[in-house]
Amino acid sequence: MSAGASERTLVMVRTLMDRAHLATTGQIPDATLEAARTLGWTAQLYLTDHEQRLLLPLPTTGLAPRRPQLIATTVAGRCFRGMRPLTVPNDSTRVWLPVFDGADRLGVLELTVPEGGDLDDEVFAERCRLLAHLSGHLIAAKSPYGDALDRIRRRRPRTVASELLHQVLPPLTFACEGLVVSCLLQPAYDVAADAFDYSVVDETAHLAVLDATGHDVHGTILAALALSAYRNSRRNGHGLGEAVRAVDAVIAEHGGGERFATGVLGELDLGTGRLRYLNAGHPAPLLLREGKVVKELEGGRRILLGLGEGQVDLAEEWLQPGDRILCYTDGITEARDLDGAFLGVEGLVEHLHKAAAAQLTAPETLRRISHDVLERQGGVLQDDATLLIAEWASTRERDFVTSSAEDVDGRDFTPSRAGGLRR
Repeated sequence: MSAGASERTLVMVRTLMDRAHLATTGQIPDATLEAARTLGWTAQLYLTDHEQRLLLPLPTTGLAPRRPQLIATTVAGRCFRGMRPLTVPNDSTRVWLPVFDGADRLGVLELTVPEGGDLDDEVFAERCRLLAHLSGHLIAAKSPYGDALDRIRRRRPRTVASELLHQVLPPLTFACEGLVVSCLLQPAYDVAADAFDYSVVDETAHLAVLDATGHDVHGTILAALALSAYRNSRRNGHGLGEAVRAVDAVIAEHGGGERFATGVLGELDLGTGRLRYLNAGHPAPLLLREGKVVKELEGGRRILLGLGEGQVDLAEEWLQPGDRILCYTDGITEARDLDGAFLGVEGLVEHLHKAAAAQLTAPETLRRISHDVLERQGGVLQDDATLLIAEWASTRERDFVTSSAEDVDGRDFTPSRAGGLRR
């Protein structure tokens, strides 16, 4: 990159960061546009709605209103689904880029550039990547300070119980060296008592899926308390056995002998692939290897959480590179179609095999399964439905940081060593 090109790129980045310091949450799209204009571009941000069906344009001063983009059928949606920059044949003035916070898919960025904008050009490609990535980080950093962007993402009101629960959940997707964790919880607007959590400390990934009894705010409070007890034990440096006892105790105390929880809690050693886990009355996790479900993890059984400490016997499974573990709640497998037939474990396995054959990423796999579960029940779930995938040593975590570019006619691009994109 020449000195002049480097300076123009630095001006773009500096403009975005300086503008963002005093920007409200709703002014991040304006900050992105201002940065893009230093290069003669325009920029329009889109965020996904909470059900991940639409990409919704964010109001941006000076730009004409845009239409929402369907994730399933549009170029913008293809960019989001595949996490790849896209150009459109016969229109070299528009580029679509995925927008992440770390590995968490937030939406897409539409750039309108002068004629000659080309992802073959390393300088151009790097500027596109920087603007999209920094915008994603700023959206995530600013969102806790205001409601403007969340209002846009909502297509209908949330219940109080769902509002509380979503405030305590971590981002939907996380990735680090050797690990991708992706989660999804439905219904997006009135879920009550399911919860998930993850954390990576040193070389250990901590994973949990919980399902408290009740479909009201009391079930939500119990799930939130269980999640807090789990985190508290983990952050105090205690092991998995102690964490289970802490969750059991808090549910017993606040459940009043009438409310309980099922759950799967595990620890994955990222250096060796050793998974230690415990199952408290919960559906058995599924192990996927080379694109196929090879077994259910039936070990580590104990009584429901909240019924007393019980025996804490941890099960163990040794993963192979590329393996996926899927944890889910019974709201997935008990989803009924219009004829009353359950999806069942067999139906879930079929979805996983199709996703593996299509080489879908973990978050895209969960998005499609959750939509099928919703559609089976006419868009109204009878129970909360939660999914968590942990993918070990697959190298797929690099898809989130070195995403390749692709024209919509199928031509692929790969990252160059200089950080740009080349054919």
